[in-house]
Amino acid sequence: MTAMAIELALSDLQVASERIRGQVVRTPLTGSERLSERIGAPLSLKHENLQLTGSFKIRGASNKLARLNDGADRPAGVVAASAGNHAQAVAHAARRFGLPATVVMPETAPMTKVDACRALGARIEQVGTSLEEATGRAHELSEREGLAFISPYDDWDIIAGQASCGLEMLEDLPGMTACVVPLGGGGLLSGIALALKLQRPDIRLIGVQADAVAPWRHFLADGGFEAIDPRARTIADGISVKAPGKLTRQVIAEHVDEIVTVDDNAIASAIVTLLESTRTIAEGGGAVALAALLEDRIAVSGDDRVACVISGGNIDMALVGRSIDYGLNASGRLLSVAVTLPDRPGSLAGLIDEVASLGMNVREVRHRRGEVHVPVGFTEITLELETRDAGHQAELFERLAGKGIGVRVLGASD
Repeated sequence: MTAMAIELALSDLQVASERIRGQVVRTPLTGSERLSERIGAPLSLKHENLQLTGSFKIRGASNKLARLNDGADRPAGVVAASAGNHAQAVAHAARRFGLPATVVMPETAPMTKVDACRALGARIEQVGTSLEEATGRAHELSEREGLAFISPYDDWDIIAGQASCGLEMLEDLPGMTACVVPLGGGGLLSGIALALKLQRPDIRLIGVQADAVAPWRHFLADGGFEAIDPRARTIADGISVKAPGKLTRQVIAEHVDEIVTVDDNAIASAIVTLLESTRTIAEGGGAVALAALLEDRIAVSGDDRVACVISGGNIDMALVGRSIDYGLNASGRLLSVAVTLPDRPGSLAGLIDEVASLGMNVREVRHRRGEVHVPVGFTEITLELETRDAGHQAELFERLAGKGIGVRVLGASD
């Protein structure tokens, strides 16, 4: 890795924060007694899911476009590539400054985010299935049409804008000992790392990636990036960045202490936990930091004061129900099973009685007769059950096994 100077001092971050004051929301940093008990340390959540445009991205975009607008060479327009949150932020900031905006999004971008950009007056192009393909197209448009390319993370003005999030957190929680931040391209983590470490080098900085797309996985150990399968997918689409930035890697190498990953089950479970605990919604990428804490991927003690960034809430409404069910299943609170019973009156009623006696709620019941794997004279009953946890489910398996009834747990493909 070729070293380069980090071109931001604390004063630069403070100037950027003042520059965008009034253009962004000072989001709340709220403690949660319930979540603190879960992780074994006092925990405060920085709610960037309540930010303008639904994510932290408006901070960096506002700072970058304010700088362009005040410069001698004000561009004819701007162009950005994004899976959604950066695109919305650029479109919002461009409209404020009267600059035409073009956003290039992957064809797989959530429709909610595409529609939001269009509503903000941006010209939309959808290209390919990855952020890298969209970025290539954005650079083409920049050169052909003379538009200023707005990087989602690899730009000192963007990083300085994101740093305002960290400055706010340290003002609100001066006793902070650890800060956990989602990690995609690294703009947010870099900005927060500078905001905190330039004032309090003792604060632990932890970045969190989705396990399916984690190029930074071993970066702090060897300075290299893990190759990512182009087909890799995660519910944390907002941080599904396969090619990290050149500037962000300098900051992260110098100021970040740990990088961990979490899988989609943990992310979905964190979305549900956040919804129940705070009555706010996070998108997949916005919930990864909380997921890492809930899954004990980060060592904390009762002496710590932990801040966790919920970086975005722009979840596709079509995915909310599925994400909630996914999270309930991952946490042992939703169970789908198939049970084969004699096809005679009373069999189903007896099964339901057994389920009810354990305090489980039945969400759905289906019969499956005539299947190749179901013997003649029998029927397969599939049940979708609401349960307390994995131990509660084990009680059901033990109860039915004692009566000679076999249970087959169903997956998403059954």
